[in-house]
Amino acid sequence: MRAALCATILLSGCSGGRDAADDTTGIGAGPAQCTGFCQTSNPQRLTVADVQQVIAQASAEASARSAPATIAVVDHVGNVLAVYRMPGAATTVTVSSTETPPPAAIGGLDGLPFIPDTLAVISKALTATYFSAEQNAFSTRTASQIIQEHFNPGELNTPGGPLFSVQISQLPCSDISRQFNGATANAGTHRAGIGFAADPGGLPLYKQGVIVGAIGVIADGLYSLDKDIVEEDADETDELIATAGTFGFAAPRPIRADRITLDGKTLRFADVDFDDLAASPAAAPAFGTLPAGLVAVPGYTTATVLDGTFFGADTSDPLSPAFGTNPSGVRPANAGDGIAAPLAALDGFLVVDDANVNRFPATGEGGGLTAAEVESLLENTLAIANRTRSQVRRPLGSRAGIHVTIVGQTGDVLGMARTRDALVDAIDVTTQKARTALFFSKPGSDAALNAMPDAEYADPAFAPFVTLRTSDIGQYATDYQDFIGRPLDGSIAWSLRALSNISRPHYPDDIDANPRGPLSKPIEEWSIFSTGLQLDLVYNAILRHVAFVVGALGTDVAQGDCTGFDGFSGGFAKLASIPEVRNGITLFAGGLPIYKGGVLVGAIGASGDGLEQDNMVPLLAVDATAKQLGTISNAPKAIRADILSPGGVHLRWAICPQKPFLDSDEEDPCEGI
Repeated sequence: MRAALCATILLSGCSGGRDAADDTTGIGAGPAQCTGFCQTSNPQRLTVADVQQVIAQASAEASARSAPATIAVVDHVGNVLAVYRMPGAATTVTVSSTETPPPAAIGGLDGLPFIPDTLAVISKALTATYFSAEQNAFSTRTASQIIQEHFNPGELNTPGGPLFSVQISQLPCSDISRQFNGATANAGTHRAGIGFAADPGGLPLYKQGVIVGAIGVIADGLYSLDKDIVEEDADETDELIATAGTFGFAAPRPIRADRITLDGKTLRFADVDFDDLAASPAAAPAFGTLPAGLVAVPGYTTATVLDGTFFGADTSDPLSPAFGTNPSGVRPANAGDGIAAPLAALDGFLVVDDANVNRFPATGEGGGLTAAEVESLLENTLAIANRTRSQVRRPLGSRAGIHVTIVGQTGDVLGMARTRDALVDAIDVTTQKARTALFFSKPGSDAALNAMPDAEYADPAFAPFVTLRTSDIGQYATDYQDFIGRPLDGSIAWSLRALSNISRPHYPDDIDANPRGPLSKPIEEWSIFSTGLQLDLVYNAILRHVAFVVGALGTDVAQGDCTGFDGFSGGFAKLASIPEVRNGITLFAGGLPIYKGGVLVGAIGASGDGLEQDNMVPLLAVDATAKQLGTISNAPKAIRADILSPGGVHLRWAICPQKPFLDSDEEDPCEGI
């Protein structure tokens, strides 16, 4: 196959695939990398012709392998540009935490055989593009490695992955992620019907070093994950087909996950490469010759192919393709955005709507945070992030890419900003982080959980809407009280780092013989598709959305609140609400409550560049604002969760990098805060 590729492609050299000595040559090497500035200086997007080429190349590989596939292509903010189902491809997939369908139902989403193939491939593509940037390229295989109960997967008695639990985000009912407008690609970011994916077969797409989107493929009928990363999966059909689709749009090799380490462990990008393909993607038949197969997905796309958006284009430049418009929903800040000049001076970026207006300007809240305090928090976060050494970006020594969200007392977003090239997933995730820290630090949270209807698990052995069993959400509040020794009543301030400690299937999570934390399912019921409180809070809303997509319901789940839905036996009625966590919760570090005079007034969430950076940046930002304005503070030390030692194990408030700054040799910057 490699010889065929060399014969059909004009390259400066044909030094090979994954073992190429030169990062910028070889089969499908990808373009030269950028350093975060190409998105504004040289904006790129996927055109209709590009999308057609990606699908045609992937389809040719699937045909060569007699593996009919469903293929999705998205742009960088999650617009679904096309979904193509080959003749003979299955229309549903089975969710499975094992390499084969589980022998018995586990619960949650695990084992369900009726999830639409379209939602599976959209989630795969969204994961690959949302986790990638100009300075790092991640795939769904990378995601699988960093979200499981062990890091690395298969290594016993090790802590959970750095992004443990991130898969339950970008939900269809989120108030942050947006729906398809029914006609063209629009400002994002957009939702994923079943959250993020860990199933290999989602790969990012690049043009001239700029991240422009991703491809998601499923051909094997399983929506699963990689539980054993010791051996390479050279026969991974979904990943082989997706790899063919990326030909001509491949991620630059120097920024792929397999050039990046976390905790001294090398990440994974793909177990296959272009020289493993069965067909030459350069010789793929034209899209127009393919059998009809474009699929309409309710709430995501019509049966057409769309142009993608220009991401982060500089709207102040009259030569930019985005001048006077809002192509993607993410663009540079400027002095007219309601946050004045400081964010622009910090090279800050904003999330904007279709009219190019800042969706989340600095806003005050009666009795809580003021607009001046929110503005200071945003500015300090970006200033600190710009000084911070990145953990996952290439080249080494790059500054961190961070997104920050500030929420008020009821979870309303009071402000949002981001540094250049920050990850797109963080827009929804940081809001989850802030809201989760707020909710668990707030009085009355135990009563709010007890008011929630049960999560009603679907039985995979029957039709989609037959009850397997229910899960009592109020029981998590009871388990919390039994575990901590006091109710969830606002007497303890919770950081996401501390909450993460008690949300794993083992407590502490690096000792496998230990029982679960109170917010988790026991290990025999736990998987990334069946986690505990995090999934149960939003489970009925996810199933309601699936019912809409498959045509069992005529209306979609409303965007704005994912909590409080009855199960399918009750017609998915909206019975209650927890506005503080309206887009769900997440359980990895980067969220902190904010206090004023000892009273909880809001929370901050930051994400995008490694757990310790996610811990440090908001902690220092709140401290800097406290010193500037003298009004707000981090949580009082006397009530922080790290005063607790449930089970004899001391909880952690924050863990910060030892020597994090690019412009200073300062050590332990979090000490004493």
